[in-house]
Amino acid sequence: MGKREFWGRRILAFAGVLTLILMSVGMYVIPVKSAAAANIGSVYVIPVEQKIERGLTSFMERGFKEAEEMEAGLIVLEINTPGGRVDQADEIANLIKNTKIPTVAYIRGDAASAGSYIALNADKIAMAPRSMIGAAEMVDGMGKRVEDAKMVAWWKSKMASAAEANGREIDIAEGMVDINMKVEMPEIGKTKNFGEIIALSADEALKVGYADKKADSTNEVIEWMGYSTNDLFHMERTFSEKLATFLTHPVVMTLLLFIGIAGVIIEVIVPGFGVPGILGTAAFVLYFFGNSVAGFAGSETWLLFIIGIGLLVMELFVPSFGILGVVGSGSLIFGVVRAAYSTSHVALSLGIAVACALVAIVVVALVFKERGIWKKFILSESLTKEQGYIPVQDRDVLIGLVGRSITPLRPSGTVELDGHRIDVVTDGSFIDSGRPVRVVKTDGTRIVVEEAME
Repeated sequence: MGKREFWGRRILAFAGVLTLILMSVGMYVIPVKSAAAANIGSVYVIPVEQKIERGLTSFMERGFKEAEEMEAGLIVLEINTPGGRVDQADEIANLIKNTKIPTVAYIRGDAASAGSYIALNADKIAMAPRSMIGAAEMVDGMGKRVEDAKMVAWWKSKMASAAEANGREIDIAEGMVDINMKVEMPEIGKTKNFGEIIALSADEALKVGYADKKADSTNEVIEWMGYSTNDLFHMERTFSEKLATFLTHPVVMTLLLFIGIAGVIIEVIVPGFGVPGILGTAAFVLYFFGNSVAGFAGSETWLLFIIGIGLLVMELFVPSFGILGVVGSGSLIFGVVRAAYSTSHVALSLGIAVACALVAIVVVALVFKERGIWKKFILSESLTKEQGYIPVQDRDVLIGLVGRSITPLRPSGTVELDGHRIDVVTDGSFIDSGRPVRVVKTDGTRIVVEEAME
């Protein structure tokens, strides 16, 4: 074998080995890079830790918008909620379904009722020890079971659809809603019978496929999803959102309505813009502000409130046979109810507030009765002799008395008689002012005089 042939074989062998090495490295590196690329990006954590209502929906909308603007790689929903309004849960579910960012629901406590529906719409579900998912029976604002078959069927289909979209057993989702069905769960050795509702613990959810991971912390969930915990953003409520949550609490809302109603009416009936008016106005402003930030109230509620207060004030000064008062009260009540989250809850709060306000108004009216606006509508002057008024039955005693005309008598005018000013008439003659006059007769309220000699 010649030297040229020897080196040719060496070069070919070396090239073959190099090709194999490059292919092996490529097969290892490329998947790693792809996996790393899929997990690149910050992690955005959004807490779902309150009752599901319009305020939470607004909060979630802000959270998803911020996550998309910062191009987050993962959204973690920290769920611990007793449930709430199913229509708002559906809006939140649409946010989850429409985002391009991967989502994972981490159930830290309870994902009950509408909370379970939110969790089922996430791409993955992780649960903490002693957490729960399910118990999604439909109830009304008073906590009573909804019997409307159409509503129950709609909610049942929503739960089933969310479960099916992520490959979960449909019957279990339906069993979380419908008491009138039987569901076998051999994985956990349980059967849901008629009259029962499915609620799963973390271990049970794992076994039946309603959880993908059991984790002790949010960081563990993030690492399980393949993301770094170094670039983590926890969404927090703004001061306005926290204040709105406090102001829309039923007890606080009732107190604000009481102060608002009592303060405004007391300020109207007791002259002088003071403490009651300031407190009443501030209470109503806080009431509408809290409901506006929470997403319950629109600008029309402010308009209804202003119109209502204005008409009530006008009723005190403009005779309208109660029309202005009725319309004003209706406008005010409609504005208050319209601004609230729940009609039934605000009706109760408004009723309690009105009853308490009426008691306060009556007490203030009695204490400040000498200053009340009603004094403008009550005759408080008395016609006494000390003020120059002579009773009708005593006018005959004036006959023969001499006085002096204060104004010209043409033929009526005013004279000064025995130190009192009295309206008189003559028998037809004209008498200048400053002339002596004598009472010649009286006829009811009519006093007749004639000019007297000086």
